Amino acid sequence: MFFKTMRISILVLFTILLFSSCSEYQRVLKEPDAAAKYSYAEMLYNEGSYKKALKLMEQIVPVFRGKPQAEKLMFMYASTYYSLGDHYLSGYQFERFVNSYPKSDSVEYAAYLSAESYYHLSPIFSKDQTETRKGLEKLQIFIDNFPDSEYRIEANQKVSELRYKLEKKDIEIAKQYLKLGEALATYTNAIAAFDNFISDHPGSVFRVDAFFGRFDAAYQLALQSVPSKINGRLLIAKEYYTDFIKYYKESELMPEAEKIMADIETRLTNTETSS
Repeated sequence: MFFKTMRISILVLFTILLFSSCSEYQRVLKEPDAAAKYSYAEMLYNEGSYKKALKLMEQIVPVFRGKPQAEKLMFMYASTYYSLGDHYLSGYQFERFVNSYPKSDSVEYAAYLSAESYYHLSPIFSKDQTETRKGLEKLQIFIDNFPDSEYRIEANQKVSELRYKLEKKDIEIAKQYLKLGEALATYTNAIAAFDNFISDHPGSVFRVDAFFGRFDAAYQLALQSVPSKINGRLLIAKEYYTDFIKYYKESELMPEAEKIMADIETRLTNTETSS
């Protein structure tokens, strides 16, 4: 009976405190005193009550702009958006903080969180990669501006992730062109896509696929060509094979490449014999 009464008392006390807290928040929310709103918003922010803190900050940010308290307020404001997962606004607000307070002790951290916010906006590789490119740009700017930053390793890791995503997107597009080559009655788009990949992504793990894909596409293009163009295109495919084995002779794709190359040699030999 005692423990039951104790539990009820605790529940009642908690309910009273909760309603008291909500009542106090509503009172401050309507309070015309900006200083009171600032203090209460800071308390809520430190407690992790970000949604409530944000409502107060939205009211007082314009009031404190240009005042001594603004630097701390603007950092909390950007951090609140970040904590709530609104990376569009946190990226923008942290960037704004960096531009407004370049001598702040928090400028390096703010610059990193701004770049990281844009990183979080990057979608999966199969979707449009505009945000990925923007995130990559922001991270690179951070690394360039703060080369000795304690966040540099994390920033570089995120750069690698975003670059991988762009590479994955581009190689899949090239492979799709290769698959569609017969239906489109041309493999030139695939060859161009693989060529562009090789030029644009010199250190990519997918370069082996690009070199092989270009070779395969050139071979397929030759096979679908009119008789007068077959030999010339087979010779071009043969050059692409040479490029492939120059870098990837130990690749798992080598058996397939040798099979294609054997057919190319047979076709070229037969042509020479018949002529």
